[in-house]
Amino acid sequence: MSPHVLYVGSEDHHLRIPFMLAVRDSGFEVTAAGSGDSSPFERVGLPFHRFHFDRFISPRSDWTAIKRLSTIVREVRPDLAQGYDTKPCLFLPLAGRAVGHPGIVRTICGRAWVYSSRSPLALAARPVYRALHRLAARSTAATVFEMDDDHAFFERYGMTGNRGLVISAGGGGLDVAGITRSLSNSPPPNQLRAELGLGASPIIITVTRMTRHKGIPALLKAAALVHRARPDVKFLLVGPRESEGPLAVTQVEIDQHSGYVIATGPRSDVPALLRLADVFAFPTEYREGVPRALLEASLAAVPIVSTSMPGCCEVVRDGWSGLLVPPHAPDLLAKRIIELLSDPARAQTMAANAAALVKEKFSLTAIVAQHMALYSKLLAESYQSSGARTQHTAPGPDGENSPSGAYPERCGS
Repeated sequence: MSPHVLYVGSEDHHLRIPFMLAVRDSGFEVTAAGSGDSSPFERVGLPFHRFHFDRFISPRSDWTAIKRLSTIVREVRPDLAQGYDTKPCLFLPLAGRAVGHPGIVRTICGRAWVYSSRSPLALAARPVYRALHRLAARSTAATVFEMDDDHAFFERYGMTGNRGLVISAGGGGLDVAGITRSLSNSPPPNQLRAELGLGASPIIITVTRMTRHKGIPALLKAAALVHRARPDVKFLLVGPRESEGPLAVTQVEIDQHSGYVIATGPRSDVPALLRLADVFAFPTEYREGVPRALLEASLAAVPIVSTSMPGCCEVVRDGWSGLLVPPHAPDLLAKRIIELLSDPARAQTMAANAAALVKEKFSLTAIVAQHMALYSKLLAESYQSSGARTQHTAPGPDGENSPSGAYPERCGS
């Protein structure tokens, strides 16, 4: 009988479908649970259980979500259950504890709003979240981190639990072959340029949530500075705004730059849009994990300017695979964008380096192999402790350390 793994995430959980399918192809039964749309899972034959939770602080909603997740775990009865994103990583161990489930894995994809904001509410929430993570750690068999910085932070505050390990892009890795196909099958750039009213302008693109913590106000200020020096340049902002609650930038703020900024909202054709771009700007001020947007931009060979947040530094090595600027520095962001536009040969060299790094270190194949090694250990320990015979050993090399290559050091290393 194949081991069964349940993956629990939030509304963008569908982005991990290639990872889940690869795990299924490795011999596991796979089920997903999340707060998003079920149709992407149904299209590929993955069982999906929906549970709702509020991404913002809402104790009543959280308690309801934990009870619903407890029911899902009880019904599915997986051998392993892995959570992603801030709240699911807290909910799942608590839900599993309620039904006596031993094989819980948390995947820490950054530290999110609580550690990105200096607001009084965020500062007040930090000790509460630390206490919740320490409680969750008691029912966690392993905690996966996307980078050493988060691992060290959790260790410092006693939140890691029994086993902590780093798997680069532990949130699922990048389906290199799938994205390459999407890039190749994209409609002609001229078609999208006409649709979006871009003309022949050089394009600066970002793909992210349109929130303050993602640095959109700084990007808009940088766009004004770039426009002053290069009036032919247009900025393309791709991602949701209306769903982002009080953290969202306003439409009025965006409209102030309407002559050179186009906000498309969420799009399903991101690879095609990346083909249009001359520079990918990522202004985040958010303590996230390894941003998928940077991985996809790298694979599309779009030169990158990013803020020097820890997760970004996993991909962008300043002057080698892109350019880095401090967060909250729109003047420097504008300067670096103009540098890349003015030196396309250097920009393309850095873009090629980024693509090579992503293919080696963050590919779906590499990330799945490291998870298989982890799952083998957890299943063996579980079967041994229960007195049962081991029924499955996941393939792949020892995944306790991220693969290393001859790359420049990350910022802060």
